[in-house]
Amino acid sequence: MSDERAGARLDPHAGSLPQSSDAALACVVRDESARIVVALARSFGSLDVAEEATASAIEEALRQWRRDGVPPQPGAWLMTAARRNALDIVRRSRKYRDVLARAAPTGPGGQPAPGEGLYGIEASPGSSEDDEADYPAPSIGSGADDEVDERVALLFGCCHPALSTAAQLSLTLRAVLGLTTHQIARATVEPSATVGQRIARAKRKIGSAGIPLRVPRGGARAARLDTVLAVIAVTYDSAHLRPGDTAEADRDLAGDALWLASVVARSLPEEAEAHGLRALLLFHGSREPARSAAGELVRLPEQDRSLWDRTKITAGHVSLERAAELRNPGRWQLHAAIGACHSDAVSSDRTDWPQVLTLYDMLLRFDASPLVRLNRAVALAEVRGPEAALAEIARLGDRLDSYYLLHAVRAELLERAGYAGEAEAAAVRAAGLTDNLPERRLLLGA
Repeated sequence: MSDERAGARLDPHAGSLPQSSDAALACVVRDESARIVVALARSFGSLDVAEEATASAIEEALRQWRRDGVPPQPGAWLMTAARRNALDIVRRSRKYRDVLARAAPTGPGGQPAPGEGLYGIEASPGSSEDDEADYPAPSIGSGADDEVDERVALLFGCCHPALSTAAQLSLTLRAVLGLTTHQIARATVEPSATVGQRIARAKRKIGSAGIPLRVPRGGARAARLDTVLAVIAVTYDSAHLRPGDTAEADRDLAGDALWLASVVARSLPEEAEAHGLRALLLFHGSREPARSAAGELVRLPEQDRSLWDRTKITAGHVSLERAAELRNPGRWQLHAAIGACHSDAVSSDRTDWPQVLTLYDMLLRFDASPLVRLNRAVALAEVRGPEAALAEIARLGDRLDSYYLLHAVRAELLERAGYAGEAEAAAVRAAGLTDNLPERRLLLGA
């Protein structure tokens, strides 16, 4: 698949017509591309065909809309182009299968040995004229889960437990958000070839295992939902502290993650954890304007809180209150409640640290991971002093020794406890574990 395809990031600064058409296409891609993928996947029986056909249609739109302007019904235009591309793929696959059958060894009785086309499609016999009847035009919203946004159905399919965590993330970024292989590789700090191969394997597995693109029901939904929300959270995290000499987050990717969390919360309004994650990302996103200054990172205690986005903070509280009304607590709601404590504090020294520590203690019942314990240690230091926090961190050393923030937190706590030499060594260790130069400078005090 071409890495020049349009995705959620289209350059709106290439002249007046491209500016308007690219902005329009970016909106259509965000709102419609995943729906088109799901509709085509249901019609053609292959996520691989659906995703490639949609990607090609976006490429066509990028070129044609720049030349001719935005069509009156851009979403319908994209669906029509994607379906045409899918039919072309099926026809190529059928021709490939026929050629392969003529060249392949025959099975019992002189009949051709069974085989399947490119993309795992078992095309029915017949001429290309039959294709329109074989694959009728899909209707967005015509699946079994009409009450649920198709994008959420696709998201659950991409986050199926049969796929690895890395595959879930890469496939979500590709199929749901429309990122290119290069964009995903940049976000996950991996070679493009590795990402491309992972996505191809994931799509093949979805096809061969018959993984459905639908939202599960009942108890299965709750178990799967946490994985979906975790992938969205990782998407947001991937937008920050990129390798190189930049303190700026990838705000497009962070915005995509927040948008996707909002889609899930709207589509599953009775799922408290979906509202919890949306609240968490709103609270974190509210601080984006103050995270950096003059190309350098600014630590939370030193951030200019007048720059924080109060609209997002208010929206975060609305989502958190909606989650609380559902009376089904979980880890994302507790993470969001901690974020609310920071967002509501008028200054760092006015943060309600005892409440933050209490919330972390509650969070441990749902998520006792080393990262949660590390963050709890920060709150513990504010309530009981650095020595208590250092003792907690010492118990995490083996599991987080290669994680730079463990050593960064330890360096600060050692400094506060009066161990200047050990603090400097821990800061150097932390700096050596990050590829972000502003983060290194911040750790080393440069």
